[in-house]
Amino acid sequence: MKGALWILGAAAALPLLGVVAELGVRRWLRRWGAYYVWPPGLKLHLHPDPEVFPQLERLARIEINADGERGDAVRRSGGRLYRILVAGGSVVECAFLDQPTSWPGALQRLLEAPEHLRTLGVSTVHVGNIGLAGVSSQGLNLILERILPRYRHLDLIVIMVGANDVNEWLAGGAPASFRPREIPASELFSCHPEGPFGWTPRELAVPRILQRLWWRWLRPVKSHQGSGRWTARVRAMRARAQEIRTGVPDPASMLQHFEDQFRQLLRRARSHADRVLVVQQPWFEKDYTPEELAHVWQGAVGDPHQEEVSTYYSVEILCRLMALVGARAAHVADELGVEHLNLMSLLESSLETYFDFVHFTPAGSAVVAEAVAAAILRR
Repeated sequence: MKGALWILGAAAALPLLGVVAELGVRRWLRRWGAYYVWPPGLKLHLHPDPEVFPQLERLARIEINADGERGDAVRRSGGRLYRILVAGGSVVECAFLDQPTSWPGALQRLLEAPEHLRTLGVSTVHVGNIGLAGVSSQGLNLILERILPRYRHLDLIVIMVGANDVNEWLAGGAPASFRPREIPASELFSCHPEGPFGWTPRELAVPRILQRLWWRWLRPVKSHQGSGRWTARVRAMRARAQEIRTGVPDPASMLQHFEDQFRQLLRRARSHADRVLVVQQPWFEKDYTPEELAHVWQGAVGDPHQEEVSTYYSVEILCRLMALVGARAAHVADELGVEHLNLMSLLESSLETYFDFVHFTPAGSAVVAEAVAAAILRR
Protein backbone atom coordinates (compact mmCIF):
# COMPACT_ATOMS: atom_id res chain seq x y z
CA MET A 1 0.00 0.00 0.00
CA LYS A 2 2.74 2.41 0.93
CA GLY A 3 4.56 1.54 -2.30
CA ALA A 4 1.49 2.28 -4.37
CA LEU A 5 0.98 5.61 -2.63
CA TRP A 6 4.60 6.52 -3.24
CA ILE A 7 4.23 5.73 -6.93
CA LEU A 8 1.04 7.81 -7.15
CA GLY A 9 2.72 10.67 -5.32
CA ALA A 10 5.75 10.56 -7.59
CA ALA A 11 3.52 10.48 -10.68
CA ALA A 12 1.58 13.49 -9.40
CA ALA A 13 4.81 15.36 -8.71
CA LEU A 14 6.31 14.86 -12.19
CA PRO A 15 4.22 17.56 -13.90
CA LEU A 16 5.10 19.97 -11.12
CA LEU A 17 8.79 19.19 -11.50
CA GLY A 18 8.46 19.74 -15.23
CA VAL A 19 6.89 23.14 -14.67
CA VAL A 20 9.62 24.07 -12.18
CA ALA A 21 12.33 22.97 -14.64
CA GLU A 22 10.71 24.91 -17.49
CA LEU A 23 10.43 28.11 -15.44
CA GLY A 24 14.02 27.69 -14.24
CA VAL A 25 15.33 27.34 -17.81
CA ARG A 26 13.37 30.41 -18.91
CA ARG A 27 14.82 32.44 -16.08
CA TRP A 28 18.34 31.21 -16.90
CA LEU A 29 17.90 32.08 -20.58
CA ARG A 30 16.68 35.59 -19.82
CA ARG A 31 19.62 36.21 -17.49
CA TRP A 32 22.46 34.37 -19.22
CA GLY A 33 21.23 33.43 -22.68
CA ALA A 34 23.22 34.72 -25.64
CA TYR A 35 22.27 35.69 -29.20
CA TYR A 36 23.49 33.59 -32.14
CA VAL A 37 22.65 34.13 -35.79
CA TRP A 38 23.52 30.47 -36.39
CA PRO A 39 23.04 27.72 -33.78
CA PRO A 40 26.46 26.63 -32.45
CA GLY A 41 27.38 23.16 -33.66
CA LEU A 42 24.94 23.04 -36.60
CA LYS A 43 26.12 20.99 -39.60
CA LEU A 44 23.91 21.54 -42.63
CA HIS A 45 24.90 19.96 -45.95
CA LEU A 46 22.99 21.34 -48.93
CA HIS A 47 22.99 19.81 -52.41
CA PRO A 48 22.06 22.60 -54.85
CA ASP A 49 19.74 21.52 -57.64
CA PRO A 50 22.00 21.04 -60.71
CA GLU A 51 19.27 22.11 -63.14
CA VAL A 52 18.71 25.39 -61.29
CA PHE A 53 22.40 26.06 -60.50
CA PRO A 54 24.63 24.49 -63.16
CA GLN A 55 27.51 26.81 -62.13
CA LEU A 56 27.58 25.62 -58.52
CA GLU A 57 29.25 22.75 -56.72
CA ARG A 58 27.12 19.76 -55.82
CA LEU A 59 27.76 20.11 -52.08
CA ALA A 60 27.50 23.24 -49.94
CA ARG A 61 28.56 22.59 -46.36
CA ILE A 62 27.32 25.05 -43.74
CA GLU A 63 29.16 24.17 -40.54
CA ILE A 64 28.84 26.38 -37.49
CA ASN A 65 31.50 26.66 -34.80
CA ALA A 66 31.00 27.03 -31.05
CA ASP A 67 30.78 30.83 -31.40
CA GLY A 68 27.81 30.59 -33.76
CA GLU A 69 29.82 31.52 -36.87
CA ARG A 70 29.97 29.74 -40.19
CA GLY A 71 33.62 28.83 -40.12
CA ASP A 72 36.32 26.70 -38.54
CA ALA A 73 36.70 26.26 -34.82
CA VAL A 74 38.60 29.20 -33.34
CA ARG A 75 42.13 28.32 -32.32
CA ARG A 76 42.42 29.40 -28.72
CA SER A 77 46.20 29.03 -28.35
CA GLY A 78 49.40 28.66 -30.31
CA GLY A 79 50.46 32.21 -31.08
CA ARG A 80 48.92 35.49 -32.20
CA LEU A 81 45.47 35.14 -33.77
CA TYR A 82 44.10 37.64 -36.29
CA ARG A 83 40.33 37.39 -35.88
CA ILE A 84 37.92 38.65 -38.53
CA LEU A 85 34.12 38.78 -38.35
CA VAL A 86 32.21 39.12 -41.65
CA ALA A 87 28.62 40.35 -41.47
CA GLY A 88 25.82 41.12 -43.90
CA GLY A 89 23.04 39.48 -45.87
CA SER A 90 22.79 36.48 -48.16
CA VAL A 91 25.75 37.62 -50.30
CA VAL A 92 27.89 37.18 -47.17
CA GLU A 93 26.08 34.01 -46.06
CA CYS A 94 26.80 32.30 -49.43
CA ALA A 95 24.33 29.52 -48.56
CA PHE A 96 24.66 27.65 -51.87
CA LEU A 97 28.47 27.75 -51.90
CA ASP A 98 30.60 25.22 -50.07
CA GLN A 99 32.23 26.53 -46.91
CA PRO A 100 35.77 26.83 -48.34
CA THR A 101 34.34 28.26 -51.60
CA SER A 102 32.27 30.99 -49.95
CA TRP A 103 34.22 34.22 -50.11
CA PRO A 104 34.67 34.47 -46.30
CA GLY A 105 35.96 30.88 -46.29
CA ALA A 106 38.25 31.55 -49.25
CA LEU A 107 39.44 34.76 -47.55
CA GLN A 108 40.71 32.76 -44.58
CA ARG A 109 42.61 30.36 -46.83
CA LEU A 110 44.25 33.26 -48.67
CA LEU A 111 45.30 35.08 -45.51
CA GLU A 112 46.75 31.88 -44.04
CA ALA A 113 49.51 31.85 -46.65
CA PRO A 114 52.88 32.19 -44.83
CA GLU A 115 53.79 35.47 -46.53
CA HIS A 116 50.46 37.02 -45.55
CA LEU A 117 50.74 35.86 -41.97
CA ARG A 118 54.11 37.62 -41.84
CA THR A 119 52.56 40.80 -43.26
CA LEU A 120 49.87 40.74 -40.57
CA GLY A 121 52.40 39.80 -37.88
CA VAL A 122 50.34 36.83 -36.70
CA SER A 123 50.58 33.07 -36.58
CA THR A 124 47.02 32.23 -37.64
CA VAL A 125 43.87 33.83 -39.09
CA HIS A 126 40.24 33.10 -38.30
CA VAL A 127 37.33 34.36 -40.41
CA GLY A 128 33.88 33.92 -38.86
CA ASN A 129 30.83 34.43 -41.08
CA ILE A 130 27.53 35.63 -39.55
CA GLY A 131 25.87 36.56 -42.85
CA LEU A 132 22.13 35.91 -42.97
CA ALA A 133 19.76 35.97 -45.94
CA GLY A 134 17.29 38.84 -45.94
CA VAL A 135 19.21 41.08 -43.54
CA SER A 136 18.96 44.82 -44.19
CA SER A 137 21.04 47.57 -42.62
CA GLN A 138 18.53 47.81 -39.75
CA GLY A 139 18.68 44.07 -39.14
CA LEU A 140 22.46 44.04 -39.24
CA ASN A 141 22.59 46.95 -36.80
CA LEU A 142 20.51 44.89 -34.36
CA ILE A 143 22.63 41.77 -34.91
CA LEU A 144 25.83 43.66 -34.11
CA GLU A 145 24.24 45.26 -31.05
CA ARG A 146 23.35 41.84 -29.63
CA ILE A 147 26.36 39.71 -30.54
CA LEU A 148 29.42 41.98 -30.42
CA PRO A 149 29.50 42.15 -26.59
CA ARG A 150 30.27 38.41 -26.61
CA TYR A 151 33.62 38.96 -28.34
CA ARG A 152 36.66 39.76 -26.23
CA HIS A 153 38.67 41.03 -29.19
CA LEU A 154 38.22 41.41 -32.94
CA ASP A 155 40.98 42.63 -35.21
CA LEU A 156 38.65 43.37 -38.12
CA ILE A 157 34.94 43.50 -38.95
CA VAL A 158 34.02 43.32 -42.64
CA ILE A 159 30.58 44.70 -43.57
CA MET A 160 28.65 44.08 -46.81
CA VAL A 161 24.99 45.12 -46.80
CA GLY A 162 22.52 47.12 -48.88
CA ALA A 163 20.62 44.98 -51.39
CA ASN A 164 17.92 44.02 -48.92
CA ASP A 165 17.24 47.68 -48.14
CA VAL A 166 16.39 48.09 -51.83
CA ASN A 167 14.36 44.87 -51.94
CA GLU A 168 12.33 45.70 -48.82
CA TRP A 169 11.48 49.17 -50.11
CA LEU A 170 10.38 47.91 -53.53
CA ALA A 171 8.48 44.97 -52.02
CA GLY A 172 6.46 47.43 -49.94
CA GLY A 173 5.49 49.39 -53.04
CA ALA A 174 8.28 52.01 -52.81
CA PRO A 175 6.48 54.16 -50.21
CA ALA A 176 7.31 57.85 -49.94
CA SER A 177 7.72 57.50 -46.17
CA PHE A 178 9.91 54.59 -45.09
CA ARG A 179 10.07 54.00 -41.34
CA PRO A 180 11.96 51.39 -39.32
CA ARG A 181 9.90 48.33 -38.48
CA GLU A 182 9.97 46.18 -35.39
CA ILE A 183 12.18 43.16 -36.08
CA PRO A 184 11.55 40.19 -33.76
CA ALA A 185 14.61 38.40 -32.44
CA SER A 186 13.45 35.16 -34.06
CA GLU A 187 13.87 36.74 -37.50
CA LEU A 188 17.58 37.39 -36.95
CA PHE A 189 18.76 34.85 -34.39
CA SER A 190 18.44 31.07 -34.43
CA CYS A 191 19.26 31.08 -30.71
CA HIS A 192 18.20 33.90 -28.40
CA PRO A 193 16.83 34.39 -24.87
CA GLU A 194 13.72 36.43 -25.67
CA GLY A 195 11.08 33.75 -26.23
CA PRO A 196 8.16 34.22 -26.60
CA PHE A 197 7.56 31.40 -24.17
CA GLY A 198 4.32 29.53 -23.63
CA TRP A 199 3.04 26.06 -22.86
CA THR A 200 2.69 24.58 -26.32
CA PRO A 201 5.56 22.28 -27.43
CA ARG A 202 6.96 24.95 -29.79
CA GLU A 203 7.01 27.58 -27.05
CA LEU A 204 8.79 25.59 -24.33
CA ALA A 205 12.33 26.55 -23.32
CA VAL A 206 13.56 23.09 -22.25
CA PRO A 207 13.30 21.51 -25.74
CA ARG A 208 15.19 24.47 -27.20
CA ILE A 209 18.05 23.95 -24.78
CA LEU A 210 18.10 20.20 -25.45
CA GLN A 211 18.22 20.80 -29.20
CA ARG A 212 21.14 23.22 -28.80
CA LEU A 213 23.03 20.70 -26.70
CA TRP A 214 22.33 18.04 -29.33
CA TRP A 215 23.82 20.24 -32.07
CA ARG A 216 26.79 21.36 -29.99
CA TRP A 217 27.83 17.98 -28.52
CA LEU A 218 26.82 15.39 -31.11
CA ARG A 219 26.95 17.56 -34.26
CA PRO A 220 24.56 15.52 -36.43
CA VAL A 221 24.58 16.32 -40.13
CA LYS A 222 21.33 17.62 -41.62
CA SER A 223 21.32 16.98 -45.36
CA HIS A 224 19.01 18.51 -47.97
CA GLN A 225 18.79 17.37 -51.60
CA GLY A 226 17.71 19.68 -54.42
CA SER A 227 18.41 22.85 -52.46
CA GLY A 228 17.32 26.10 -54.04
CA ARG A 229 14.54 24.74 -56.24
CA TRP A 230 12.47 27.72 -55.09
CA THR A 231 14.79 29.87 -57.23
CA ALA A 232 13.39 28.34 -60.42
CA ARG A 233 9.88 29.18 -59.22
CA VAL A 234 10.62 32.85 -58.46
CA ARG A 235 12.59 33.28 -61.69
CA ALA A 236 9.57 31.98 -63.62
CA MET A 237 7.30 34.29 -61.64
CA ARG A 238 9.26 37.33 -62.76
CA ALA A 239 9.38 36.05 -66.35
CA ARG A 240 5.55 35.92 -66.52
CA ALA A 241 5.01 39.23 -64.71
CA GLN A 242 2.07 41.26 -65.99
CA GLU A 243 3.81 44.59 -65.29
CA ILE A 244 7.47 45.64 -65.33
CA ARG A 245 7.76 49.13 -63.88
CA THR A 246 10.41 51.34 -65.47
CA GLY A 247 9.93 54.29 -63.13
CA VAL A 248 10.18 54.53 -59.37
CA PRO A 249 9.18 57.16 -56.76
CA ASP A 250 11.82 59.27 -55.06
CA PRO A 251 13.93 56.86 -52.91
CA ALA A 252 15.03 59.61 -50.50
CA SER A 253 13.31 58.11 -47.44
CA MET A 254 14.75 54.64 -48.07
CA LEU A 255 18.23 56.07 -48.60
CA GLN A 256 18.00 58.18 -45.44
CA HIS A 257 16.88 55.14 -43.45
CA PHE A 258 19.80 53.14 -44.85
CA GLU A 259 22.23 55.95 -44.06
CA ASP A 260 21.02 56.30 -40.47
CA GLN A 261 21.21 52.56 -39.79
CA PHE A 262 24.52 52.18 -41.60
CA ARG A 263 26.09 55.00 -39.62
CA GLN A 264 24.96 53.39 -36.37
CA LEU A 265 26.22 49.93 -37.26
CA LEU A 266 29.61 51.27 -38.39
CA ARG A 267 30.03 53.14 -35.12
CA ARG A 268 29.06 49.98 -33.26
CA ALA A 269 31.56 47.92 -35.25
CA ARG A 270 34.35 50.46 -34.68
CA SER A 271 33.81 50.30 -30.92
CA HIS A 272 34.35 46.52 -30.90
CA ALA A 273 37.16 46.00 -33.44
CA ASP A 274 40.56 47.45 -34.18
CA ARG A 275 39.60 47.94 -37.80
CA VAL A 276 36.44 48.02 -39.95
CA LEU A 277 36.26 47.46 -43.70
CA VAL A 278 33.13 48.23 -45.73
CA VAL A 279 32.76 46.20 -48.91
CA GLN A 280 30.18 47.95 -51.07
CA GLN A 281 27.73 45.35 -52.32
CA PRO A 282 28.19 44.71 -56.06
CA TRP A 283 25.53 43.65 -58.55
CA PHE A 284 25.15 42.18 -62.04
CA GLU A 285 24.75 45.10 -64.46
CA LYS A 286 25.01 45.08 -68.25
CA ASP A 287 22.92 45.03 -71.42
CA TYR A 288 21.36 41.68 -70.58
CA THR A 289 20.80 38.84 -73.00
CA PRO A 290 17.46 37.01 -72.61
CA GLU A 291 19.32 34.14 -70.90
CA GLU A 292 20.97 36.48 -68.41
CA LEU A 293 17.74 38.33 -67.66
CA ALA A 294 16.01 35.00 -66.99
CA HIS A 295 18.32 34.47 -63.99
CA VAL A 296 17.14 37.65 -62.24
CA TRP A 297 14.24 37.23 -59.80
CA GLN A 298 14.65 40.33 -57.61
CA GLY A 299 12.58 43.53 -57.77
CA ALA A 300 9.15 42.19 -56.80
CA VAL A 301 6.31 44.36 -55.54
CA GLY A 302 5.31 41.91 -52.81
CA ASP A 303 6.95 38.78 -51.47
CA PRO A 304 7.49 36.10 -54.14
CA HIS A 305 8.44 33.60 -51.44
CA GLN A 306 4.95 33.84 -49.90
CA GLU A 307 2.59 34.84 -52.72
CA GLU A 308 2.15 35.10 -56.46
CA VAL A 309 3.62 38.43 -57.57
CA SER A 310 2.67 39.95 -60.92
CA THR A 311 4.39 43.36 -60.71
CA TYR A 312 8.16 43.92 -60.75
CA TYR A 313 10.61 46.75 -61.20
CA SER A 314 12.98 46.66 -64.16
CA VAL A 315 16.60 45.64 -63.72
CA GLU A 316 17.58 49.16 -64.74
CA ILE A 317 15.71 50.45 -61.67
CA LEU A 318 17.43 47.83 -59.51
CA CYS A 319 20.83 48.90 -60.81
CA ARG A 320 20.14 52.59 -60.20
CA LEU A 321 18.98 51.97 -56.64
CA MET A 322 21.95 49.73 -55.86
CA ALA A 323 24.28 52.48 -57.11
CA LEU A 324 22.56 55.03 -54.86
CA VAL A 325 22.84 52.77 -51.81
CA GLY A 326 26.50 52.06 -52.60
CA ALA A 327 27.21 55.79 -52.85
CA ARG A 328 25.55 56.35 -49.45
CA ALA A 329 27.62 53.57 -47.92
CA ALA A 330 30.84 55.13 -49.26
CA HIS A 331 29.76 58.58 -48.03
CA VAL A 332 29.09 57.35 -44.48
CA ALA A 333 32.32 55.36 -44.43
CA ASP A 334 34.31 58.44 -45.49
CA GLU A 335 32.52 60.56 -42.89
CA LEU A 336 33.51 58.12 -40.13
CA GLY A 337 37.01 57.44 -41.44
CA VAL A 338 36.22 53.80 -42.28
CA GLU A 339 37.93 52.03 -45.18
CA HIS A 340 35.71 50.96 -48.06
CA LEU A 341 36.18 48.81 -51.12
CA ASN A 342 34.27 48.98 -54.43
CA LEU A 343 34.25 45.66 -56.29
CA MET A 344 32.26 46.64 -59.39
CA SER A 345 35.28 47.15 -61.63
CA LEU A 346 36.83 43.86 -60.48
CA LEU A 347 33.85 41.56 -61.09
CA GLU A 348 32.95 40.54 -64.62
CA SER A 349 29.25 41.13 -65.30
CA SER A 350 28.36 37.64 -66.51
CA LEU A 351 26.77 34.38 -65.43
CA GLU A 352 30.30 33.14 -64.73
CA THR A 353 30.39 35.58 -61.80
CA TYR A 354 26.75 35.87 -60.69
CA PHE A 355 23.96 33.29 -60.67
CA ASP A 356 21.33 36.01 -60.21
CA PHE A 357 21.33 39.78 -59.67
CA VAL A 358 23.65 39.80 -56.62
CA HIS A 359 24.75 36.28 -55.61
CA PHE A 360 28.16 34.93 -56.56
CA THR A 361 29.19 31.76 -58.34
CA PRO A 362 32.36 30.02 -57.08
CA ALA A 363 34.36 32.06 -59.63
CA GLY A 364 32.82 35.34 -58.47
CA SER A 365 33.35 34.41 -54.83
CA ALA A 366 37.05 33.79 -55.48
CA VAL A 367 37.45 37.28 -56.99
CA VAL A 368 35.74 38.86 -53.98
CA ALA A 369 37.98 36.95 -51.56
CA GLU A 370 41.12 38.04 -53.40
CA ALA A 371 40.03 41.69 -53.46
CA VAL A 372 39.13 41.73 -49.76
CA ALA A 373 42.39 39.98 -48.86
CA ALA A 374 44.36 42.56 -50.85
CA ALA A 375 42.54 45.40 -49.05
CA ILE A 376 43.30 43.87 -45.66
CA LEU A 377 46.97 43.37 -46.48
CA ARG A 378 47.47 46.85 -47.98
CA ARG A 379 47.25 48.55 -44.62
